[in-house]
Amino acid sequence: MSRLRRSRLPARLDVTQTLSGVALALFIWGHTLFVSSILISKDAMWTVTRMFEGYFILGRPLPVLVSIAVAVVWALLLVHALLALRKFPASYRQYRAFREHRQAMRHADTHLWWWQVVTGFAMFFLASPHLYKMLTQPAAIGPYASGDDVWSGAWWPLYLLLAFSVQLHAGIGVYRAALKWGLPGGGDGARTRRRLRVLFGGITAVMLALGLLSLATYLRIGYEHRDRVGERYVPASVAAPEQP
Repeated sequence: MSRLRRSRLPARLDVTQTLSGVALALFIWGHTLFVSSILISKDAMWTVTRMFEGYFILGRPLPVLVSIAVAVVWALLLVHALLALRKFPASYRQYRAFREHRQAMRHADTHLWWWQVVTGFAMFFLASPHLYKMLTQPAAIGPYASGDDVWSGAWWPLYLLLAFSVQLHAGIGVYRAALKWGLPGGGDGARTRRRLRVLFGGITAVMLALGLLSLATYLRIGYEHRDRVGERYVPASVAAPEQP
């Protein structure tokens, strides 16, 4: 019986890795959509920010709610990373064997797995500073605050690299999860793979484009706001009226 229980552990770890990865991918796509609200207007981005701070339910913003959400995401990222490390080459000899196999096979999904390893490794180190900043400074989010962060705080190179890493990793990860766990697609495996690549490739392209356009917009706002760093954006609809 103990041998049977031990034999189930790798499968359970694989399931946990897949579920945590899919959850993180959905978070990344949702986060991209919320951040891209700046493409609509500063008011739209302010509204989204206050929504996550509980402003429209509690009547006042509670940035600690953002910190709690970030802590949960960070914990999920750590769990997913630790589980994924089981599949990484553990030595140069293993890496060399995999490289020779990849070059000999020239299989698209094998190449995608390698890119998932590379982007996952990069994402872990690139995402941690961003998550720490959001965890400790949850109130520093908004049209002006985020623009100042990107431009005056000079965080844009990290965010640029992070955008490519997270979107590629998320798209490849969900694609491979769909294949591994048998997403229905008919009896033609090759056609199913092609369709899934087109689907998740399209999602990745759209999300990456939104992320890059949003980053460019925050750069512009930060540049225009560079002489007033620290000022917070307040929509005209909620600004206090001037005293006569």
